[in-house]
Amino acid sequence: MNTPSTSFAPAPMYEKELKRDKLKRKINSFILRKIAGTPLQFRLYRSYWHYKLNSNKKEVNAEFKSTHFLTQKPNYGAGIGHQLANWNSGLYFSGLFKVRFAHFPFSTAKWENFLGFGEDELLATPFFKDKRFKVVRLPRFNSIKKDEIQLIGDIINSYDRPFILFLMEIDQGYVNQFDTYKLLSEKFFKAKARKNDKPIFSPEKFNIAIHIRRRMKIETEEVWKERGLNNDYYATILRKVLAMLKNDKIAEVYLFSQGNTDDFPEFKEFDNIHYCMDMGPEDSVLHMINADLLISSKSSFSYKPALISKHIQICPASFWHGYPSSSNYILADNTGDFKKVQLSEQLYSSEKLKGIYNSKPQ
Repeated sequence: MNTPSTSFAPAPMYEKELKRDKLKRKINSFILRKIAGTPLQFRLYRSYWHYKLNSNKKEVNAEFKSTHFLTQKPNYGAGIGHQLANWNSGLYFSGLFKVRFAHFPFSTAKWENFLGFGEDELLATPFFKDKRFKVVRLPRFNSIKKDEIQLIGDIINSYDRPFILFLMEIDQGYVNQFDTYKLLSEKFFKAKARKNDKPIFSPEKFNIAIHIRRRMKIETEEVWKERGLNNDYYATILRKVLAMLKNDKIAEVYLFSQGNTDDFPEFKEFDNIHYCMDMGPEDSVLHMINADLLISSKSSFSYKPALISKHIQICPASFWHGYPSSSNYILADNTGDFKKVQLSEQLYSSEKLKGIYNSKPQ
């Protein structure tokens, strides 16, 4: 069995938070970890006691309900993949709890403009200064426990008054993450920023993108065992994909990661590979989304592009989030093995491969 690579990448540099905001976030996260699974998980919140005192009320007035919003502030101390997961939690749970979604901006204007997810959405930040609005902080809950989800729904429905902004806790989990994938894709491709996109892909080629997540210096060995996949995993999948193409000369491969080419000796056998180590994060995401085939990693940085993309995805099955049931999501085990017939069907359906991959899969 192959062991994970021990090479390290530097810890990513994120937009600086104000010192007081960073300290508040760290203290809040520490407290939330300590009270998780205890009665205090809910009892420390005013919203919980509001529900307890108003649990016998009837359904919320429909007119009041139309002025109820829910938002999730992205964790500005984390990378964009993590922030996208935070933001997506707000989007999903607003729909689940039948309240309107309010957009909370990402940590930088560059990401905010690139993604365009706030376009055609109401912005949450002005509500904090609007005297009509009451900001209600919701307890952090387990997104796979039905009783806890029901409790949060009951808390929300206990507020029978207009102008409420429900604020989910920092890093509120949402395990699935994929239920909103069609909406995420629609929002991304409709964003104004798409007019400025300039991918380096050759239109006539079958472009394959690979994202390799490298171990961060800040990670323990235990964390890496859960999140890491060695280079051989990706090289094995790429080898199988190229072998299945009837004409591998049509393929161009783009590898997205950190470090330099010497960190990836497993790919020296491929003469059609481009190393994109110096490409900025926004452009890297853009290319992963637009690749004809994406080989993603155990990382939110390529998981979200896989959800947004309309093309073929080969994804690690042992990931902490799920994948859509759509046939263009092909799951690979930790050895790089996957259902070849599923990929054959996708290659056969590819418009770009018409006349090349022209035999129906058996």
